[in-house]
Amino acid sequence: MTLATVAFTGRFTGYPFPFCQATTDQLGNALTTTKGETQLSPTPLTRMRAGLPGAMLAEFFGTFVLLLLGLGTCAVNVVGLTGSGRQTVPFEPANWLINVFGWAFAVMLAAYLAGGISGAHLNPAVTLAFAIRRKFEWKNVIPYWVAQTVGAFCGAAAVYAIYGPAIDDFNAAHHLARPDSPDTYSIFATSPASYFHGGYAGPLVDQLVGTAILVVLIAALIDHRNQAPAGNMAPLIIGLIVAVIGCSYGTNAGYALNPARDFGARLFAYLEGWGKLAFSGNYGQTTQYWWIPIVGPLAGAIAGIFLYDFFIGHVLEARAAMQLTPEPGLAPPPTTDAASAVAGPVTVEDSADPGDTVAEERAA
Repeated sequence: MTLATVAFTGRFTGYPFPFCQATTDQLGNALTTTKGETQLSPTPLTRMRAGLPGAMLAEFFGTFVLLLLGLGTCAVNVVGLTGSGRQTVPFEPANWLINVFGWAFAVMLAAYLAGGISGAHLNPAVTLAFAIRRKFEWKNVIPYWVAQTVGAFCGAAAVYAIYGPAIDDFNAAHHLARPDSPDTYSIFATSPASYFHGGYAGPLVDQLVGTAILVVLIAALIDHRNQAPAGNMAPLIIGLIVAVIGCSYGTNAGYALNPARDFGARLFAYLEGWGKLAFSGNYGQTTQYWWIPIVGPLAGAIAGIFLYDFFIGHVLEARAAMQLTPEPGLAPPPTTDAASAVAGPVTVEDSADPGDTVAEERAA
């Protein structure tokens, strides 16, 4: 019972620097004088935070919070409600809705948390799609993947630290060792439905299609040439996208849709004693399942970003090139190639003074 993640983008604004509260000691005595005016010169630590290391911190923490809340929802369903005595009547399908909306809110809040720094990819599949078609720098892909996976691992560890006694109590009540307890394992990582009868094609296609849907709709939500939502509403809507994917396809393979979310938590479960359930993903009829929630989402993300560009993005580009305005009520006039850039680490160009840029344009 699982989920994915997301990418909330918008133009990166950088790490806020509290000029009005800082002292020279706090800023590393980094005061310089230019043209008779006192200015602050960024310290090496500030430069690191504004660049790739800062974006990695945001991806780590965003993914950590995503799993802290999402896996916590799974733990409530499996061991929390029944073990605490707070569920005396079976909820039946309502338990699935707890998962669906718990993960949806987890995605939304994690995106709000990290979106202004790293773009809140929180998902290696989204990062890959943005590198292929949205000018996200390839040199940042592996660092993002590492930060996301470590964040997922730590999020799983935090959930285990909180629900460990409930997990042990559940297993003891059912006379199960951890390697023989697929219910408690499902708190952390995904597995396929029994109706696939051990086949790989069904779960793989499920992950591919689910992630493609996610990326197609994320691409639409951040494309300002299209009808991108205003008022910082994109994370909320992405959370709803995750909810509808969970409602429509989640039972097939647990809608991981996110290699870091599944692999990081799966690795933690393996180290904590769930054995073959985690690695290599042996569920009776199905064996060696662990790679499906990695390959499926990565392939689906690539398919999704190309599908969006083929059916929507290139049409918007053509209208912009021809300077055609859509009929009133259909879509806003095409303006820029805003969809071709996504948030990420600050560069020297990004951190330039806007006034200097305007002056240079006027001089040109």
